[in-house]
Amino acid sequence: MQIQMNSKQDIQIEVAVRYLTEQSEPDADRYAFAYTVKICNRGMETVKLLNRYRHITDDNEKVEEVRGEGVIGQQPEILPGQSFHCTSGETFTAKIPPFLLAPPLAVH
Repeated sequence: MQIQMNSKQDIQIEVAVRYLTEQSEPDADRYAFAYTVKICNRGMETVKLLNRYRHITDDNEKVEEVRGEGVIGQQPEILPGQSFHCTSGETFTAKIPPFLLAPPLAVH
């Protein structure tokens, strides 16, 4: 994401990711995730979200890039002390080989 800023602005960006069990199909190597982006304006001036950019590489080395104006059809202005949240999702195809999850030396 590109945010219009100057030296008086302090922007904090947080991203939370969660696995979507109900939209995933592990038997078909398809895994769905949602992510929420939170942009907090800790500065003294209003800021505006102008563009977004996302670069994702899956396990098959397939790259997806998304560029565009704003986010979810908006170019929100974020007032000092305020924040903006948006949630989106992505589905990935990835082969995950079987593995054993056990503490060291616990398997005989």
